[in-house]
Amino acid sequence: MTDRNDLDALVQAATVRFLPADPSHRDMWGSGFFVAPGWVLTCAHVLAPALRERGRDLEFRVAGSPTYHGVEPVRARLEDWLVRDPWADIAPQHDLALVRLLDDGVEHECVWIGDRAIPRSGDRRRVFGFRPEEEYAEEHRGPYGEGRAETYGETYGETCGETYGDTGPYELWSCDIEDNVLDGRYAVRFTPTADFPGGVSGGPVLDLATGAVVALTKSGRYGKDGGRAVPLSALRGFGDLYREVTGAHDRWHAERAGAATPGSWLVHQRRLLGPAPNGDEAWTPDDRMRALGLLAKLTDPPPRGAVGRLAHHVHNNERQQLPYPPLAAWRDGHGLLRASDGGLLPAIAFLRYLRLVVRLVQERGGKDAGAPAVDELDAWITERMHRLQSYQHFLVTDAALPESLSGDADRDGALCGPGRVVIPYPRAGEKTRVVVVEIEPLPYQTVHWQIRIDDGSGEDEIFEAETDPNGVPPDRLLERLRQPLGVAFQVADEAGEHPAACEVVLSAEEFDRPVHRWQLAEIARLGDEAHLPLGVRRRVVLRDLNRRGAPDEAWTRRWSAATTGGPLTATRTAPAQARRRHFEDMAPSAIPVLCHQAGRGAGRKAMELALETGHGIALWHIEGHPRSAACAPDCEAFHQGVAELLAETATADELPDRLRRVREELHERRAPGHWAEAVAVLYDDPDRPVPAGPTGVWNSPA
Repeated sequence: MTDRNDLDALVQAATVRFLPADPSHRDMWGSGFFVAPGWVLTCAHVLAPALRERGRDLEFRVAGSPTYHGVEPVRARLEDWLVRDPWADIAPQHDLALVRLLDDGVEHECVWIGDRAIPRSGDRRRVFGFRPEEEYAEEHRGPYGEGRAETYGETYGETCGETYGDTGPYELWSCDIEDNVLDGRYAVRFTPTADFPGGVSGGPVLDLATGAVVALTKSGRYGKDGGRAVPLSALRGFGDLYREVTGAHDRWHAERAGAATPGSWLVHQRRLLGPAPNGDEAWTPDDRMRALGLLAKLTDPPPRGAVGRLAHHVHNNERQQLPYPPLAAWRDGHGLLRASDGGLLPAIAFLRYLRLVVRLVQERGGKDAGAPAVDELDAWITERMHRLQSYQHFLVTDAALPESLSGDADRDGALCGPGRVVIPYPRAGEKTRVVVVEIEPLPYQTVHWQIRIDDGSGEDEIFEAETDPNGVPPDRLLERLRQPLGVAFQVADEAGEHPAACEVVLSAEEFDRPVHRWQLAEIARLGDEAHLPLGVRRRVVLRDLNRRGAPDEAWTRRWSAATTGGPLTATRTAPAQARRRHFEDMAPSAIPVLCHQAGRGAGRKAMELALETGHGIALWHIEGHPRSAACAPDCEAFHQGVAELLAETATADELPDRLRRVREELHERRAPGHWAEAVAVLYDDPDRPVPAGPTGVWNSPA
């Protein structure tokens, strides 16, 4: 067994508390821990009370415990945090902050953070953090036994703040506890067996089975035991900064792995694992530390979506649980290589993944840029491979990139070429035909419709239009559209190797019209494609009728940011609480997701705010919340499904076809009640604006 005290000492040496810059003020803000040389991780809410009033550039101090060889008070400053509004409730996925020391050359311990891409619960953990000594804590204890604290998270009534506002001694605190369940995608709920004292938020959570820090404490609960933690997988939300910090972490540990001094992180991980049952066939802690250190030397970031695709390829394209947030570094692919029971795959699987990384980096310029690091990784793969049975070597030496990442792949990782599995949505200027159906409301509750075939030329010629000047009743719209729309698709399909996409342009109050369920034949032979729902065969998206003509600046700006700013992420939007600022403050790659209808009630107001603030992509449930504003169990399935869909979407132009493929699988399985059956997607590209007003000749009824 691992010596608890030795392993504890490593964590304790890396655990810190935050103090004001003025040494005469010793009030503690909360806890954190070193994850890399000069880098401290904590919860954003620990720093928010001080920084939201005095600015993010405020200088403060970081200090460890002298008893456990922690650092003396040193100057530090916030580098970045994921919080969007420090004055509002801080959700778990945003409750992370990275702090950087302002002085170089400070010697300190760093925790070992696991590389597991998907958090798990139900394991024994040990939680660490600073708290006031008992005598001081008793004098300042609040009514709930948690110290004087700021509160966040109305749902759980949790205590998150750590300010005590006076001087006083502090001590390191720890306790053993068990994870209970994953609380959403970004939080872990502890079992109600521990009373978390004020001060420990932001402290490390150690996995006793692996000897790795896997989370940081977020909160306790007022008047209750237990609390929540944020898994370290949420760090991927920092993007480029995540790669920088974890790269420094992996290199730091790899440099110390060679010595493997008694009591080191590597030694403890060896003890926890025990002797490898299959000798060199097993992937050991030594292998992992060396591999991650070599991956961290690669300078160029992975192409979008490449990490997951390579790991998926190693798994023989078996369906795996989707990681969330999206994978961002080569180490994340290493963390995906788990067996179906959660255990590690054999060494050959990891070596195959590493060789695929080498192949991809070399194909994309690695031979000319960063070649020493690529060569070093490749040489180590070969050396480690020769310790395996020779019959396995071909799995590494013959490893070939999947077609989506081979020489035909372009557009920053979008899946292209004849073997592609996702059809990117047409962009401005591309000579790809799109069938556009525009539906204009008229007086007396009728509509006018017209069909265009957009071939990228900029011509706005009408293909077909309603001829009755009085329009058509909405309940007869599909009947009138079936024949001309079928012909339009035949014409458009002739020009491409894939079925043409379909855009339906509607006013916002009509956004719940089930256009993806339309069928082009009222009666059809079995197997006739006209009998398939439109959204099964084609990419079907909605566009806003009120955005016809020249796009405004907010729409253009946000579209550009969403389509170039990295993988998309789902932002759950509660219409009853939606405010304009909610949509304005969303990250560039954040996509509003509503489990409400978008054309009526509170959902309509939320959708109008999303459109007004420039959002060009959104998803919603066209039959959501018909009777009540309260969420039902199927709302959770809807949000989880949409989040997984966006997580596997490398670029925005993949989204319409990825949703179509989900619908296709759903249709083939005949699975009623599936989350995707009633989802609609707004995909409104300002670079391809809908012409200003119908160009056909028609009159309103007299």
